[in-house]
Amino acid sequence: MRALVTFVYLFLYTPIALVVLFSFNAGRNASEFVGFSTQWYGRALSNTFLMEALRNSLIIAFTSAALAAIFGTMAAIGMERLGSRARAVFDGLFAAAIVVPGVVIGIATLVALVEVFGFVNPVIAALWPGDQPPRLALGYGSIIAAHGLFTMALVTMIVKARIASLGRDIVEASSDLYATPLTTFRQIVLPQIMPSILAGFLLAFTFSFDDFIIAFFVAGSNTTLPIYVFASIRRGVTPEINAIATMVLLASLALILIARFLMREKTTKN
Repeated sequence: MRALVTFVYLFLYTPIALVVLFSFNAGRNASEFVGFSTQWYGRALSNTFLMEALRNSLIIAFTSAALAAIFGTMAAIGMERLGSRARAVFDGLFAAAIVVPGVVIGIATLVALVEVFGFVNPVIAALWPGDQPPRLALGYGSIIAAHGLFTMALVTMIVKARIASLGRDIVEASSDLYATPLTTFRQIVLPQIMPSILAGFLLAFTFSFDDFIIAFFVAGSNTTLPIYVFASIRRGVTPEINAIATMVLLASLALILIARFLMREKTTKN
């Protein structure tokens, strides 16, 4: 069993270690290490197209994660007030949203948006007083909407599990002390579920930042970092791609460590 576990971990993390190693390769061949150099990090950071794709990914990931955290928390709180049968139905719907393949979500979102745009754009054109009415199209909004709806299911399941572990005792005790529902939520419930909300936000941010399949269908003319990397790989893997992957990996690890630190501090205070 130990040998099997060791093999699994080596299978998972050895390719990642090789990506980090070859990001410091002095040569242009991504599979032959000829010397140590940090030149590819400088080239990646000075690449205007890469920086634009990174900026797009950060804006999309942060916005969609924030929306997913807000509406996912609201959905989790609302589900706790439902009956057992209705709650089971919504649990199944949220679970289905998580397990549905990304390509299916991407195609379905694209078809839905095209149908909506085809209906709304003529209405806007008919009501617009000027000569050039605005038109809805694929872009930032479509990616944020697709990622927000998908990651909302993740946040809902995480926060819902935390709310279920709290029980109704503290809420009923607060009501017995004549606290309003808003006061109970703000001073009792929210501090207890905040670590789960933060974890859901970071998970949603990671999923949105790393997503390629859904973004590929609904991005329109916008380019995110995964789309840029995919387009670059089609022309051949270079150490610059490895440098990009290494920087993304370090940023992800930093976010995870910050989240764990904040959650541990919150648990210690409670």
